[in-house]
Amino acid sequence: MKKALNWIWVFLMVSVTTYGQITTGTPRDTLPASPATPKDTLAPTNSADDLLAGLSDSTETQELLPHKMLFTQRAFWGPKGLLRSMKVAPLTSEGRIKELKVRRTMLVAHQIGGFVTLAGFVAQGLLGAKLYNAQGQDYVDTKKWHERSATLINITYGTTLALALTTPPPIVGPKRGFTTIKLHKYLAIVHLTGMVATNILAHMIEKDFSLKPYHRAAAYATFGAYAASIIALKF
Repeated sequence: MKKALNWIWVFLMVSVTTYGQITTGTPRDTLPASPATPKDTLAPTNSADDLLAGLSDSTETQELLPHKMLFTQRAFWGPKGLLRSMKVAPLTSEGRIKELKVRRTMLVAHQIGGFVTLAGFVAQGLLGAKLYNAQGQDYVDTKKWHERSATLINITYGTTLALALTTPPPIVGPKRGFTTIKLHKYLAIVHLTGMVATNILAHMIEKDFSLKPYHRAAAYATFGAYAASIIALKF
């Protein structure tokens, strides 16, 4: 009986010792598995990082420019635009930051030119109304100032238009749906058409005075569309 108890005691001690080694583990038990872990996990991670880096490099150029631009902006500032081809404005992140500063300056000048042109339109309208009823020397003097103001308006209008068409593009494209910016652009098409018609009719009047009413109507329509385009940006 005593011998049987001794065997049971030895069996229990061996079982407890074996169980402790299995549950806690020893460095000798765990070391063989550790070299396999970096070998199995590092390679996929590096491959994924390289893949993501490649994707970011390939899309970096596309993200620097909006997908939609004015045709004049694309001609100068597009991926293959004139300034890119001439190496004047390389398409880089640092370059785009500088371009956005240039854009801001040009748009401020565009706004100033817009108000100067609007004031010229008002003066031109007053001179035009006086010219219709002027006679003799008064007609000659008024006509001279009317032509001078027309020249000034053409210069300021053309400069303002050029600033809008050639400014560097923004980071993001225009928003979807109807916006005041789009209204401003639609009205720009109207007053640009009216501006061309007014200048053509002004030269034609010298040979055919019957065109005066059409010239006047074109001038008023141009002024109305131009004033509305400026007001649209304030709301």
